[in-house]
Amino acid sequence: MKFCSHCGHTVSHLIPEGDTRLRYVCGACSQVHYQNPNIVAGAVPMWEGQVLLCRRAIEPRRGYWTLPAGFMENGETLEQAAARETEEEACARLRELRLYTLFDLPHINQVHVFFRAELSDLAFAAGVESLEVRLFHESEIPWSELAFRTVARTLECLFSDRRTGEFPVRNEALPPLSAQQVASPSP
Repeated sequence: MKFCSHCGHTVSHLIPEGDTRLRYVCGACSQVHYQNPNIVAGAVPMWEGQVLLCRRAIEPRRGYWTLPAGFMENGETLEQAAARETEEEACARLRELRLYTLFDLPHINQVHVFFRAELSDLAFAAGVESLEVRLFHESEIPWSELAFRTVARTLECLFSDRRTGEFPVRNEALPPLSAQQVASPSP
């Protein structure tokens, strides 16, 4: 950040009085600009034991499979964000949304939240951010072609929990990937 979004003057990176973290502060109007984590909200849409996945048409990870999810917008709840992203990416409507997984990703300043949900019907299709959308049985999940660790971890939890019939809300912190993990081949 170089300029104050409040008055347009140059900002400095410093620890404001009474604070403990570096912040961008405007020398002209004294506005403190807080930078906080982004929230990604998504869903695990289910239909008769199958999971709806979307093949990404956009970067990052174009061509990889994912659960419908995206950045939360101002003025919406987590549940509304998950339903909106599902409608945008898979043209699908959800019902019975239940909070399921929360992943803290402090190394990229994000929190990912997924809801288990039922598809309202089978009227789904690829949205503008998806190349294709389809239902998968557990045995058909393209594990090596999943776009994000939070998606893979959510699916791992889902299939494990389905065996027991218990679906606790899970909260985990995921560390950064190693250089070797990052260098994975494209699908």
